[in-house]
Parts: sequence; structure tokens; C-alpha cells
Amino acid sequence: MAKIVSVNLSEKKGTRKIPVPSLTLIENFGVEGDAHASSLWGRQVSLLASESIEKMRASGLDVKEGDFAENITTEGIELISLSVGARLLVGDVLIEITQIGKHCHTKCEIYKLAGDCIMPTEGVFAKVIKGGEIRKGDMIITS
Repeated sequence: MAKIVSVNLSEKKGTRKIPVPSLTLIENFGVEGDAHASSLWGRQVSLLASESIEKMRASGLDVKEGDFAENITTEGIELISLSVGARLLVGDVLIEITQIGKHCHTKCEIYKLAGDCIMPTEGVFAKVIKGGEIRKGDMIITS
């Protein structure tokens, strides 16, 4: 069963996010208090699988949830196999996948601190269709 293993927040772009008890997602905006929240684009929420982070650990990097600037760290769902337009339901919150991976124009703080970044190849981005609160342990249903 797919679930959230960490919810993470940062006030500045390009930095590691800090695990927090819960996140409030705002419809057509993103994560309340997060630097990437904006109604102007489809990358309102970022997701990364804990399995991707584990691959980086296995290669010798000392990284944890939030270190790749993801808002939501998941477990038990192959995020990069989702299609753009797929929807994820977490409690009452509904998000829609808008982008798989991203192009990095510069080496961000995450790359400099961790020595590598997997968001360009394994990160997934979404917009908030229906807002609400999410937290670690919440189940994820795909549709």
C-alpha cells in the first residue's frame, strides 16, 4: 500500500526541506508556507519516492527525506511510472501530476550539499486540485 513517509517544507527555493508534522495544501496554489507555492505554474507540490532516496544512500550519500527539496516523500508507489494527468488522493486532498522530472539549469544547493540530485530524473510534480491537510502515514490512492 502506498503511503507518505515524510512531509517537508522550506521557505527558500533550492534548499533542502525540513520534515514537519503536517502540510496544508491549498487548491490551485500549493503548500502553505513553501517557497515553491504559486498559482502560476503546475509545479506546486513536489514528490519523491523513499526508494529513490535509498538508492542514493546505497551509492554512499548521507541523505534523508526532504534533502532533495521534495514536499512529499512516498513509499510503495513508483512515482516515475505515473502519467501526467494521474491523480493522487491523500485523505481529502487531491493532487494531479503535471510533470515527471525536471531540467536543472544550474547546480542547486542540494546538488552541492549531497553531491548529486535525483529530482531531475525521479522527482514528480503536481498541482493541488482539492486542498486540505496531509501528514506522515497517510495512505495514497492513485486514480
